[in-house]
Amino acid sequence: MPEITYREALNQALAEEIERDDNVVLLGEEVAQFKGSYKVSEGLLEKFGSEKIIDTPISEAAFSGLAVGAAMLGMRPVVEFMFWSFCYVAFDQIFNNAANVRYMSGGLINVPIVFRGPANGGTNVGATHSHTPENFAANTPGLKVICPSTPADAKGMLKAAIRDNDPVCVMENTILYNLKGEVPDDKDFLVPLGKANLLKEGSDLSIIAHGKAVHTSLEVAQSLEEKHGVSAEVLDLRSIRPLDTEAILSTVRKTNRVLLVEENKPFCGVGAQISFMIQDQAFDHLDAPIKRVSAIDVPQAYSKPLESIQIPEHNRVLEKALELI
Repeated sequence: MPEITYREALNQALAEEIERDDNVVLLGEEVAQFKGSYKVSEGLLEKFGSEKIIDTPISEAAFSGLAVGAAMLGMRPVVEFMFWSFCYVAFDQIFNNAANVRYMSGGLINVPIVFRGPANGGTNVGATHSHTPENFAANTPGLKVICPSTPADAKGMLKAAIRDNDPVCVMENTILYNLKGEVPDDKDFLVPLGKANLLKEGSDLSIIAHGKAVHTSLEVAQSLEEKHGVSAEVLDLRSIRPLDTEAILSTVRKTNRVLLVEENKPFCGVGAQISFMIQDQAFDHLDAPIKRVSAIDVPQAYSKPLESIQIPEHNRVLEKALELI
């Protein structure tokens, strides 16, 4: 399999799906002539033209609403947000309309739309450009939410999202855009939504994470094994909603100790929901209280030294893991 970057994997997915299905279009600020703020759409305008790769005005409310209407009429739009932080000005279009149309139409109208873009801190762009709203979106019935952590997942899950008949929120991490990995060169390569991925097996502790926190967790698992003799299992959620409940419960029943790692804010975060689910359905398998490491519960810092410790970093995750053993 060829080795490509996360960014290139997303680009491949978009190109293949636009080529496969005439109803797929990409739209957003600067996606065409500027090739996207993070160059995810590089080369697509030249290949598919301005009717498929559409630069929009700087109004998320306007182009998100346009895309929802197009999806209701049979198109499959992919909407790129420059940052997921900007989704809040399109609140009505995403969380009210896109999420509820199928239910309110009695199943007669689907909304096959993808909202995608960066949803992360850690890049020193300030609080208003650093939200991680996966918990917020997942709280809304009718929306699916995914957080690919590898190039292969980025390609396979975006393709699956585009083919899905429901609205899917794809939360990417700008820090991962240059991450390289093996990606199948297959136009029908799909990673199903709602399936977690066990990246490392272990026996003493389960570390459950999503997005970039997966890579921090893998590094911590290696440190635990090499320096402390602790065997840690690492489960990549990949999908926040639908959530792979069975994979989570399976690893808990195996190791009996759980550490949840996320760059989400802690209050009403993804980890809070998973923690409740574990104690509700696997309480008797726990040999220690569930622990969490999340972003510190304040607006995201602009300062690089402050932000580097605000999101889950190696030492903070390692310290919490050792508390569990």
